[in-house]
Amino acid sequence: MQTTFSPEQLKEPAIRRSNEILRTCVHCGFCTATCPTYQVLGDELDSPRGRIYLIKDMLENDRPADEKTVKHIDRCLSCLACMTTCPSGVHYMHLVDHAREYIEKTYKRPLFDRVLRWTLAQILPYPMRFRLALLGARIGRPFARLMPDARLRAMLEMAPKHIPPVSRNDDPQTFPAVARKMRVALMTGCAQKALNTDINDATIRVLTRLGAEVVVAEGAGCCGALTHHMGKTAESHRTAAKNIRAWAAEMAGEGLDAIVINTSGCGTTVKDYGHMFREDAALAADAAAVAGIAKDISEVLIKLLPEGAEAFSGAGAGDVCVAYHGACSLQHGQQIKTYPKDLLKRAGFKVVEPADAHLCCGSAGTYNLMQPEISGQLKALKVQALEAVRPDIIAAGNIGCMMQIGTGTDVPIVHTVELLDWATGGPRPAALDRGRDVPAVPMLR
Repeated sequence: MQTTFSPEQLKEPAIRRSNEILRTCVHCGFCTATCPTYQVLGDELDSPRGRIYLIKDMLENDRPADEKTVKHIDRCLSCLACMTTCPSGVHYMHLVDHAREYIEKTYKRPLFDRVLRWTLAQILPYPMRFRLALLGARIGRPFARLMPDARLRAMLEMAPKHIPPVSRNDDPQTFPAVARKMRVALMTGCAQKALNTDINDATIRVLTRLGAEVVVAEGAGCCGALTHHMGKTAESHRTAAKNIRAWAAEMAGEGLDAIVINTSGCGTTVKDYGHMFREDAALAADAAAVAGIAKDISEVLIKLLPEGAEAFSGAGAGDVCVAYHGACSLQHGQQIKTYPKDLLKRAGFKVVEPADAHLCCGSAGTYNLMQPEISGQLKALKVQALEAVRPDIIAAGNIGCMMQIGTGTDVPIVHTVELLDWATGGPRPAALDRGRDVPAVPMLR
């Protein structure tokens, strides 16, 4: 794609990066075939190619964002399926992130939108605030239909019926390995600590059982993804910087073999810290180092979990059918497609995938709250596809996907690591006791 940015514009690093990305695009349109919003809405401007044209026009002309551009950029899930499909390697993620930051700086949203986005940014990244908000939403849930705005209804309807107690495993501390093979830091996150404490608990158990010493670093918290995707760069960088400092201190001390992340949306962002802080003289080196050892939990367990039928005891694991949902941030953002499925198969589960497994479930961070109509359509399609393979369990690697899909089906949905913990000697995932009957699972020796 030809661009006409001026030399003065190209002095700005964000513009220079966006120019590189725009010039990579060849207008082929392959991205439209895998874009969820284009498939649902059928509008070229709701496809990656259409949004690229809008972003190019906005940035190149150095004009404030207009309502039309904002509408179509807001409708983007950032699922990044387009990056998997693109034969030219267009880095759409960096481009749309820049567009959102630019919109935040140049466009004045309606008052209600500003208040809503500010409220989400002040609540979701902070576990205790989020817990209080969930409690309030649970109380207000019976009145959801009375809400005048679809987004408010969505927020009340998404509130879980069960809010788990705080897990002390999320406090800064070190968990020794049974027989130490590596030392890793666990990112405990923010929203996940309020919504589902079983995931971090299971992660710690399975890692220590298989040989990883696990440290929860003092000062680490939210990865910054939620505010980053709202275009609130200062806020996202502030929380990300705390993680970088916390993990860099651990790396400089006893050392780390990996930073383990069990929420794939967070993982995609942490792995991009090097880019996010590339112009920060104080943090650039540490940010790049942190990004370099950031790993999804499946990338670590694939090296630790035994392989081969001789590792198993008992029989009948194949009777448990697990439908694997590949979170967009994992399969497109991090390009991790096979590890979770391979691990589940090693643990003896029968693994199946739904049709159109590349398509988004509609969660996408705050998307299901800000764009509930489109999100609801995508959820319905995803649930239909998952239920069509008749699984006993649905497994996913991202808390947002689990919450989204879980509101649309009676099939129990758990994190992949919970099943791996169960199969290697951990407790039966609590979510299975709230769903249909699931066969017993043999354990690894």
